[in-house]
Amino acid sequence: MAARKSIDWEAVEASYRAGSPSVRALADAHGLTEGAIRKRAVKEGWARDLTEKVRIATKEKLVRTQVRTESTQRTDAEIIDDESEQRAGLVLAHRTGLAQWRSIADKLSVALAEMDVNEDNLGDFSRALNAGVDAQLKVIKGERQAYGLDSEEGNKAVDELAGLMDELSKEA
Repeated sequence: MAARKSIDWEAVEASYRAGSPSVRALADAHGLTEGAIRKRAVKEGWARDLTEKVRIATKEKLVRTQVRTESTQRTDAEIIDDESEQRAGLVLAHRTGLAQWRSIADKLSVALAEMDVNEDNLGDFSRALNAGVDAQLKVIKGERQAYGLDSEEGNKAVDELAGLMDELSKEA
């Protein structure tokens, strides 16, 4: 009597549960009968429950491969690097613009501090002061965002500063 070859039941089970190939093809590949595989599947409770998951994963891989082939095969790291480079450039441009606005607001502050206020220019002074306070608050808010300083605590501090500056401008 010839010695029977060893059967890799783990491989048979994995293929059976994945739903591919057919039970007939699986039996042929492992030198078994369809009945032997079906009997073992019932005995050990194998279910062909992974078929749909395998189909979905296969489709996703095919789509990814097609998209990468069509779009010069950029890796996730390359996409992240390019996008972060663009965003960093934008933030740096914002910071440069905010520095210019801070300079303008500072000049207005100095001019108002040196201004002699009298009845003739009180209205102009008040409007300039209100505009200066508004500009300063906007610059502060913009800087906090551009430098990543926004937080609940930071927003509260800006709100308190805005309130104080509003009160000061009313007294002028």
